[in-house]
Amino acid sequence: MAVALAGLTGLALVMFFMGLERLLRTDDPAFESRLRRYATRRPGELDFVDEPRQSAMTSAMTERVGRAIAGRSFAANLQADLARADLKLTAAEFLVMQGIMTIVFALVGFVIVAVLFGQNVLAFPIFGLIGFLLPKIWVARRQAARLKAFNEQLGDTITLMSNSLRSGMSLLQAMDMVAREGSPPISDEFTRVTREVGLGVSPQDALLHLVRRIKSEDLDLMVTAIMVQHEVGGNLSRILDGIANTIRERVKLKGEIRTLTSQMRMSGYILAGLPVAVSGILLLASPKYMMPLFGWPYLLLPLAGAVSVMIGFLVIKQIVNIEV
Repeated sequence: MAVALAGLTGLALVMFFMGLERLLRTDDPAFESRLRRYATRRPGELDFVDEPRQSAMTSAMTERVGRAIAGRSFAANLQADLARADLKLTAAEFLVMQGIMTIVFALVGFVIVAVLFGQNVLAFPIFGLIGFLLPKIWVARRQAARLKAFNEQLGDTITLMSNSLRSGMSLLQAMDMVAREGSPPISDEFTRVTREVGLGVSPQDALLHLVRRIKSEDLDLMVTAIMVQHEVGGNLSRILDGIANTIRERVKLKGEIRTLTSQMRMSGYILAGLPVAVSGILLLASPKYMMPLFGWPYLLLPLAGAVSVMIGFLVIKQIVNIEV
């Protein structure tokens, strides 16, 4: 029985990842043809958007979820997080994927625990919670990595803009050069800025939209300097040179601090995660041994332990969180 369950679970995993690959794939002919219509349009032609076609991303489940979350504040925040992580997914598609992963992890965890230790219904909530949290962790890590790459490229980008202004280009032409000559993710964001300006948005408003999309203090400093120069005048290229030097020094100093505090940060993660992991393993391996701990008055012990672990983790995080 356990072997059959393991086989069915393996087949379900293969089908799940095949569907996930199809969901995230962007090299389909329809997608390329739509891009080609924009890339090869003649000057003066009007932009237009095709009606969305029925595909794997517009399945009945996704549409139903999309209608259910329409107008909700958490859906808007989730969509913003997906955009900052550079994921071509809607909030409904992400929630559907998260739900599928929760179910798959719960089933796989139950089968694994049944094979190793015997059937245990606690495997469903434990592994289901892991499947629910993994997509959120994935989005957060992609968002942090993209922001880090953006900040590392920003100093050279500001220097390029400064040199372009010094050679006689306008601010919009300098941003267009960054969009054409830069590398992702900064080229993607400045491409969006130039497109917004082409649609009638002022360069200053387009830069403010960029600041809202990218939560970067260095970018905020650059945009603030451009706004001040637009209001009171001055040599923008010289201002940008000073900002570029400041940003380079900040990025260098942040890297050194991150290197020096890496051991303490890892210690905080291990000390906070180890009790949770050991408790979960013991709950799955020997529930009769652990369940008395969750009865009154012994329930106060795991609660006090959880509070102590959280306080210790927050203290360590505050120690290593050095602002530059």
